[in-house]
Amino acid sequence: MIELNADFHIHGRYSGGTSDDMNIPLIASHAPLKGLDVVATADALHSGWRKHLTEHLREKDGLYVSQHSKTRFIIQTEIEDKNRVHHILLLPSLEAAESLHGKFKPYSKNLDTDGRPNIDLGGEDVVGYVNDAGGLVGPSHAFTPWTSIYKSHDCLRDCYGANLKHVHFLELGLSADTDMADRISELKDLTFMSNSDCHSPWPHRLGREFNKVLVENPSFEEIVKALKHEGGRGFTLNAGLNPLEGKYHVTACTRCFLKFNWSQAQKIKRRCPECGGLIKKGVEERAKELADLEKPAHPRHRPPYLKIIPLAEAISLAYGIRTITSKKVKGIWDGLVGAFGTEIKVLLDVDLDELKEKDAKIASVIELLRQGKLRYVAGGGGRYGHPTLANEKDIYYSGDQKTIGDYCGSTE
Repeated sequence: MIELNADFHIHGRYSGGTSDDMNIPLIASHAPLKGLDVVATADALHSGWRKHLTEHLREKDGLYVSQHSKTRFIIQTEIEDKNRVHHILLLPSLEAAESLHGKFKPYSKNLDTDGRPNIDLGGEDVVGYVNDAGGLVGPSHAFTPWTSIYKSHDCLRDCYGANLKHVHFLELGLSADTDMADRISELKDLTFMSNSDCHSPWPHRLGREFNKVLVENPSFEEIVKALKHEGGRGFTLNAGLNPLEGKYHVTACTRCFLKFNWSQAQKIKRRCPECGGLIKKGVEERAKELADLEKPAHPRHRPPYLKIIPLAEAISLAYGIRTITSKKVKGIWDGLVGAFGTEIKVLLDVDLDELKEKDAKIASVIELLRQGKLRYVAGGGGRYGHPTLANEKDIYYSGDQKTIGDYCGSTE
């Protein structure tokens, strides 16, 4: 058996808000530096992207390889169904993606214009079509308050109906972790995924969340067995951001990002008294609403969830550099990865004494990270949270901030 580091959800350049740099040669060259053995292709239903995949990849054991690296690619896309639920699709071949494109064509107006298309079908029908194509489906970022299964539904069966038996995984999303999800008993049989959902190929995005997967060999068939935790295969680790870093972890205003307790937000009708913006319920609150268990109950197949941060973020934190894409951060990143092999090794595996010899400042941040002692300012309302070494605190609405009326003046 071997362990693979895998990121099963990314986006290509045809998805909205995605970097033009998202192309296979660049992704393939960056993935080994990150330490990823398997990366999703993204956008496999889009004809233009599929042509790009055909030009740069060749099939090997149901996965695909590029001349630019040893990293394998798994055919993947994300779709939005008629209820605004996002689903990850994993497919056995480009031919399967081509066939599925034909099946979905009558139900979509943007299949060839958006890498993440809208499909005018419910979850049950989506699973049926994908299952017929030999693929697997699971909910993307399951708790996100805009486009997710638990935004639109209160239980999995409401979405997937009779085809729930064909759903074997769920993506936690950046704002949730295993402890939160394992308080919901209907999820006990599903494999949890932690994926980057990245829109650019840079190391602080690609593989910012990833999975360790135990398989006999790198193939689509073996990954399917791991997702179904069959024959000794399975996921051995979910590595991801602390949910506090997620853009929607706590309840917050979507305009000024002021944070609220949910009870406060309801009393003021979910309108921010500071700016009038919409207050969006956080993933933390939604997971609590859905929980039917007082404490997390981890099934035997559930791996640990390890909280990590991108190495560029650790460098920025250690050196007090505000821009993680700066030349100085890149130079330090290059030196560490050059010395130890991959970013994942630096974050998870390199002995701290060795790391201290190379860079004591980075070692101190990674030591805090590995010990679970790193502090965070929570994200919410659409703005990412962040780790901090300072005395930063979350700012919540206290009830005595000025209201919109205070700024309008008296009309008497």
